[in-house]
Amino acid sequence: FFENINKTQLVQAINLSIFTSLVTTAITLLFGTPVALLLSHSNFRWHRIIDTIIDLPTVLPPSVAGIALLMAFGRKGLFGDFFSSLDISIPFTIIAVIMAQTFVASSLYIKAATIGFSTVDSELKQASALDGASRWETFRFITLPISWSSILSGSVMTWARALGEFGATIIFAGNFPGRTQTMPLAIYIGFEIDLNVALTLAILLICFSFLTLIIVKSLLHRRLDAETSTSFDNSL
Repeated sequence: FFENINKTQLVQAINLSIFTSLVTTAITLLFGTPVALLLSHSNFRWHRIIDTIIDLPTVLPPSVAGIALLMAFGRKGLFGDFFSSLDISIPFTIIAVIMAQTFVASSLYIKAATIGFSTVDSELKQASALDGASRWETFRFITLPISWSSILSGSVMTWARALGEFGATIIFAGNFPGRTQTMPLAIYIGFEIDLNVALTLAILLICFSFLTLIIVKSLLHRRLDAETSTSFDNSL
């Protein structure tokens, strides 16, 4: 059965899925962290609007997300003429895979990081500022260590969601082996062409999902234990 692990199509799908999901996670960390920091302060004007936009991909059907991306970045889309003038084609490329994954999965990290940043005591940040620390130093030495479990769990969930993304990817990026065919897409086509490949990939995705849940739950339990211990020490 596991002889199928050496098949070209299967190996290409695994490599592409791992690469694109890691790039998606890195992009989400880079751009999602400032957004999460902004959302952790609920006293600015556009908070509800931005928060609603961030939540939209979680309730939007992935196929609809794929159509929206195609309408925005396709050749005849909203920004199609602009990218065509630069001789750049996004749909049905690996860039489209990453964009689809980022659109669908990034909100998981942003919401988790926002919750983590919100738990940081404002008095600690004020004390840091009074001691002469810059905003970056306050974030690096106070906010980040306190909220690291939320950041890590959000990153893992984003990676897992990107790894399993199907609907938006197949519409916006297509299903081309070696180019845009990720593991979920290979499973879909495998049921029609090679069932053994589909089953092998399905088992791998189940294992990835199981490990993801274990990591996230262990991080959450560790955080709860730390908060309980802190509350107990303060009560003494």
